[in-house]
Amino acid sequence: MCRFLRYCVSHCLHAAMTRLEEVKGARLEEVKGARLEEVKGARLEEVSVWSSVRMVGSLSGVNLLLALFLGLYVRWEKTEGSTILVILVLALLVLGLASVLHYFFNMERLSLSLLHLWFGFLLGLLSFINPVSVRTDVKERAANYMLLASMVLRTMWALLERLFGRTRFRPAFLTSAERVELCGFAVASTTLLINKSVSVSVLLLSLGTVMVALRLKALLSLPCLVSFAVVTGAAFFQSLRLDVNPLALCCFFSQLICDPLLDLYFSGLSVTQRWRPFLMWRGLWRRLSLLPLLLVEVVFLALCARKLLNLDPWFLLVPGFMVTSLFWSISHLVFVATVWGFHTKLSDCQRLCWSQGPDFSGLDKIMASKGMRHYCLVSERLLLFTLGSTVAVGALCWQSPP
Repeated sequence: MCRFLRYCVSHCLHAAMTRLEEVKGARLEEVKGARLEEVKGARLEEVSVWSSVRMVGSLSGVNLLLALFLGLYVRWEKTEGSTILVILVLALLVLGLASVLHYFFNMERLSLSLLHLWFGFLLGLLSFINPVSVRTDVKERAANYMLLASMVLRTMWALLERLFGRTRFRPAFLTSAERVELCGFAVASTTLLINKSVSVSVLLLSLGTVMVALRLKALLSLPCLVSFAVVTGAAFFQSLRLDVNPLALCCFFSQLICDPLLDLYFSGLSVTQRWRPFLMWRGLWRRLSLLPLLLVEVVFLALCARKLLNLDPWFLLVPGFMVTSLFWSISHLVFVATVWGFHTKLSDCQRLCWSQGPDFSGLDKIMASKGMRHYCLVSERLLLFTLGSTVAVGALCWQSPP
């Protein structure tokens, strides 16, 4: 009897425990299924949001393309020039060629480079070909509004792309798209006179320098950007007596400045990562990079001296110019010697890094162990003196009469 009761109790307990395990398993499966559904829903929501962001970028490109074609059509309609018609037909052919290269031959980089080159060229044409008969046309106003909408959409797309973490920050001074757009705009400036075309090319070189400064997060990058915008908008084109299309010009500048300006805040690259393209150069090429710097400095001093030739109170300004130029020369010579020493130390770090392997990942540690950080901190004060001497010479010449 006791055995029978014990058997019944154990059988009931076993059945209850089995049922409890089945219920727990079912609940776990339900929880896992709910979590999987939540994860899938979150992923689908993220994909849908990212698709919407990409649609904003695509809409910006399509809007810009339509604005370019509409602007060219208006100029051909008003001027009846065969050259603009040929350019319009070539633009359609280039668009078709880029599409064929992208979708049928998988040559994405070549097709995008071709498109960006053509975009820069067409924006340059819209900027420089701006007759009076075009400005009051309704289609020209529509093209300008489309350019403005393209600027807004392009900025929104770049901002949302960084907010959602979809941007891959790579160490590069200028991207290939930015370089070809600058080249395309420079080619479009050849429609002007030679001296004006050269001036526009120098302006584009300055724009590229400002973009590089923003990418490198230089100390004076934002003041340089503000100065560039003020000088370009207030004095540059007026001095050349060019009647340009301001919206086309702003669209071109915003296309190039948008990404470097946003990267100034969103980019998480370290100092050595941002300077990686320069740090990987050979010692000879890095030293040769000092030649443009020396050329700019000599031209600056020569222009200052030339401006002082038309002075009336020469007995006041010329001695001051001699003193400031002497201080300027000494500080710049010391600065060049310091930069030369930096390149020598960097070459030693490169050789040590190459001896450990082809990867440059350990270069920053080697530079830190070689005292490069301390060397740069000391050189920073010297750079401040150099900039101060340049400001002093420039301020003295600015006070002189034209």
